[in-house]
Formats: sequence, C-alpha cells, structure tokens
Amino acid sequence: MRTDMHVQQGQPERGPEIWIRGPVALPEDPQPSPAAGTPRRFSWVGTHGGAGVSTLATVYGGHDCGRDWPGPADPQSVLLVARTHATGLAAALNTLEVFRRGEAPHGLDLDAVVLVADAPGRLPRPLAERVKVIESVVDVYRVPWVPAWRLGDPSGKPPREAAALARLTGRSR
Repeated sequence: MRTDMHVQQGQPERGPEIWIRGPVALPEDPQPSPAAGTPRRFSWVGTHGGAGVSTLATVYGGHDCGRDWPGPADPQSVLLVARTHATGLAAALNTLEVFRRGEAPHGLDLDAVVLVADAPGRLPRPLAERVKVIESVVDVYRVPWVPAWRLGDPSGKPPREAAALARLTGRSR
C-alpha cells in the first residue's frame, strides 16, 4: 500500500493537486554566453596537396593549416579536406585512420571531412563507394565543382549545394 498519497476506495488514483495563487512570473532567460554569438572556429587541414584548403578557408573563414596540424594557438576543431579523386579519398581514409589510432596531436577535435569535387559531374561508382566508407565513420560535407574557384575567383557566394557546410562554418555569405 502506498503511503505518500491517500486513495479513496472506488476512486481512481490521481497525482497530487497543485494550487497556484496569483500571477506566476516566467523564469528569466539565461544570459547568452559571450561565445554564443560567434560561430565556431575551424582549422582546415588538407589530407593531400591541392585539396582546396586555401580556397575553403577564404570562402568559409577559419584557419588555413595547409597540410599541417593546427598549432597551439589555432582552432582545435578540424575539418579535413580532400578531393574526390582516388588519391584524395585514399588520403582522407589514411588521415581518418591516424585519428582512429589516436596518433593525431592531443586536443584536436575532428569535426568532419570536406570533400571537394575534382571534376564536374557525378562520381564514378568506385569513388562513390569510397565516399560511403568515409561517411560511415564521420560527417562528410560535399563541395561541388565551382568553375570560378578554378580560375582563382572565390569572391562569389558559396555554392548552394554546400549550404550545410556554410551553416556549419557560419559563413553563408
């Protein structure tokens, strides 16, 4: 028999009654933290030469590490960058293995892999299958072929196919 509530025989059991008298003040909204208004900062790390790190850092902001790991003063949130050709995808998988084995520098936070199209159009099936392997272990953001970037002009808006990456980096110019 329960002792915390009085139950009358033949009456259904109900929860405790709560009576509120007078107006109830709404709880105060917590003050936003100073960091809440600033987008997260990232370090772009290329898994191979020519991955597109400098262009992505220019378009989306963040620190361009080239092919090096971020230094102590750089953002510790890492976005790995690779092209979608066979060599680029293999390099991305190799770098993911470095993180899996715990061999990346201490304190780095792998946020995602950014795959930059190596050519216009759809990926051939063998490459698409490698992308699926990468997607099975980490978030992947895809950036399509952008002809203006090839010509050295990153001044336009980011491609709409990469809107998720723009949201992640806070750079939807």
